[in-house]
Amino acid sequence: MAAYSPQGMQMLPPGVKNLLIINVLMFVAAFVVQRSLGIDLNDSLALYAVQSSQFRPWQYITYMFMHGSFDHILFNMFALWMFGYVLENYWGTVRFVIFYMVCGVGAGLVHTLITGIDVHIAQQAVNNYAVNPNPDAMMALLDSRFARLYNPSAVADFLSQWRASAESSDYGMLSVQLMQQMVDFKASVPTVGASGAVYGILLAFGMMFPNEQIYLYFLVPIKAKWFVIGYGAIELFLGIFHSADGIAHFAHLGGMLFGLILILMWRRQRRM
Repeated sequence: MAAYSPQGMQMLPPGVKNLLIINVLMFVAAFVVQRSLGIDLNDSLALYAVQSSQFRPWQYITYMFMHGSFDHILFNMFALWMFGYVLENYWGTVRFVIFYMVCGVGAGLVHTLITGIDVHIAQQAVNNYAVNPNPDAMMALLDSRFARLYNPSAVADFLSQWRASAESSDYGMLSVQLMQQMVDFKASVPTVGASGAVYGILLAFGMMFPNEQIYLYFLVPIKAKWFVIGYGAIELFLGIFHSADGIAHFAHLGGMLFGLILILMWRRQRRM
């Protein structure tokens, strides 16, 4: 952790403290409501693609207070405290909370933009495929647009049966339905977590205290600026080449992007 320690620094200032409390309360509430009433709060509070029937505008705020697992919330809350209390003491509570919320909402906007484009392209590909469905085109579409979303052995069996019954149109219609289900699945995967806001906090720490030491894995010292640049580069690489790993990498980058824009705006206002 950075050695920055001004006079009167609070280890748990009000902004960080209340954000921690809200996140933990929402995590517990989601667990209790699911177990006792069978209601999944993610259905209305997680963030969905704009093409999904479950998308609601308020999800840009609520999604960042929902988490999918104990490990998920533990990592985010630890990072929020680790970097957030320094920034809140440096900026003040109001500016810190504004920054946190802007980064979280910005992360959601970037994520839905990227997801929306992906779903739109996939839908157009399925529409084109539906004009002339055939086994070769189906396999090409699966590999290009729906990698990791299908069972290779099940698809191989389906294609084998289709080729053995080439005169039947039923397999063509079934294949179109299968492709459409995969498009719908892409649009129906919810996004939860404070990671986008936390990545914005991480970027801000690197910009405010670029030469402070952060101990990677609590062992390896690295300057904050290189730590931030490294994390950003990793997220960009994973977002481009491993977008189907179930992690919203572009949401993380979105949080960093909106954080950067806001900091530059504040610096410009201060100079003026």
